[in-house]
Amino acid sequence: MAEREDVVLTRDVDVITVPDGNASTLKKGEIVTIHQALGNNYTVVTQYGHMVRIASADADALGKEQHELHTLVSETGAEAVERNCWEVMKTVYDPEIPVNIVDLGLVYDCNVKPSVITKDQNDVHIMMTLTAPGCGMGPVIQSDVEKCIRALPGVASVDVEVVLDPPWSRDMMSEVAQLQLGLY
Repeated sequence: MAEREDVVLTRDVDVITVPDGNASTLKKGEIVTIHQALGNNYTVVTQYGHMVRIASADADALGKEQHELHTLVSETGAEAVERNCWEVMKTVYDPEIPVNIVDLGLVYDCNVKPSVITKDQNDVHIMMTLTAPGCGMGPVIQSDVEKCIRALPGVASVDVEVVLDPPWSRDMMSEVAQLQLGLY
C-alpha cells in the first residue's frame, strides 16, 4: 500500500497497540490513517499518533473486506502442508515493517511430520525469532503464525517456538526484503 488512507471507524474495534502489544479499543467515529494493509491485518495510526493493529476479522470497522486465506495446494501430505505453511507465513507481517516474516528472515525452520494421533493429519513445528528480544509484538506475531497454520488443511497441531539464538540481524533478510526496505 503506497498511499495512506484516512478512514472513520464505523464501530468500536479491539486493537493491539504497537510496539508494546497491549490490547485496547478504538471508538466508533474515531479517524485513523491506514499505515499498512498487508497480510491479514491493518496497521493504523490514530488521530493521537498511536500506532495500532486491527485484525482482518475487524476490517469492516475500517469499511474494508476481510482478507481470505488462500492455500497453494489442497493436498494434506507432509510435503504439501510444508509448502502451504511457508506460503501462509508470507502473509504474516510485523506491523511496523512492510515485509513478511519469511522474507525478513524471522522463520528459521518449518518441520512437518505425520501425526501419530490423527490419521491423515500432520504436526507442524515452527522455529522463529524476533527482530528484537524484547519485542512487545512477539506474542502477537507468534499467535498470527499459529492461527494461519492451524487453518490449513491437513494440520493436526501447531507449535510455534520463539528462539533468540541465533539473534536476528539484517543479514538474514532476503534480497527482496532488503530491496523493499531500501537496504540493498
